[in-house]
Amino acid sequence: MILAGDIGGTNTRLALFELVRDRLSQVVTEVYSSPEYGGLEEVLARFTATHSGNVESACFGVAGPVIDGICRTPNLPWVVDSRALATGLDLQSVGLINDLEANAHGLSSLGEADFVVLHAGERDANGNAALISAGTGLGEAGLHWDGDCYRPFATEGGHADFAPRSALEIDLLAHLLKSYDHVSYERVLSGPGLVNIYRFLVETGRGEEPPSLRDEIANGDPAAVISRAALEGDIEICVRALDMFVSILGAEAGNLALKLLASGGVFLGGGIAPKILAKLEEPIFREAFLAKGRMRPLLVAMPIKVVINDQAALLGAAHVALHGRQC
Repeated sequence: MILAGDIGGTNTRLALFELVRDRLSQVVTEVYSSPEYGGLEEVLARFTATHSGNVESACFGVAGPVIDGICRTPNLPWVVDSRALATGLDLQSVGLINDLEANAHGLSSLGEADFVVLHAGERDANGNAALISAGTGLGEAGLHWDGDCYRPFATEGGHADFAPRSALEIDLLAHLLKSYDHVSYERVLSGPGLVNIYRFLVETGRGEEPPSLRDEIANGDPAAVISRAALEGDIEICVRALDMFVSILGAEAGNLALKLLASGGVFLGGGIAPKILAKLEEPIFREAFLAKGRMRPLLVAMPIKVVINDQAALLGAAHVALHGRQC
């Protein structure tokens, strides 16, 4: 039995897999609210108390940088230590990798139905690929094409400096600098980031906030409320906030594609993209992605796909538990 985990700032997903005819088969999956626990060990204790099995190997994808088998998660007050996990699970070792690397490993286990194509790009495109995922935070990863297979690797590109492209985005940056010493892309391209954009528009007088919406935001998940109102199209300030979000996401996806020379394609993962798919299919995202001056023809050739299977990170972690970081 293989134990895999996808550990994020909002949810922790744990699953047991078994190998059936050389393919990973999911036996059971549980989802836990990460902030309700003091650490991954507590979540694992609850999971293993409910689901017994002879676990032979384990790997966890965690949202944050993994250094020497340890991750101090940026969006949770957790320290995840692979050695402590191995001791708790009575295993010789446990794999601990960045969650975006886990997602990248999981892409090879998905089929055509698990993707929505935003931009076809060049037919039979090959070469390096890129993965950008907005959720509780912003994750970025690369997939190096070695001529035979893809070799995923983690980055912390989501914490790079937010680079505004217009007078409006310059004002957004100035507004956010009142609250943050460092404004990264994660401060605008995440669930909390969408809320930051919305608050900027409200607080700088760029739109009216209906009292009913204000109450709904105060009593619910602000990002979910804003995005739903935007997709329904009834509240202009929400539409404008989501349009800004999608444009900045397209621009940063294009930045990542250039840095990795992602001629093999760009993948949008995370929890937000599938929920705002209708907005991503509008011209805003694609035009922001392609708007790189002389490099536009290079980007036009790159396929862009949204990952709509939320099990990719679990599959990737299970793959690494079984095969290591091999293709």
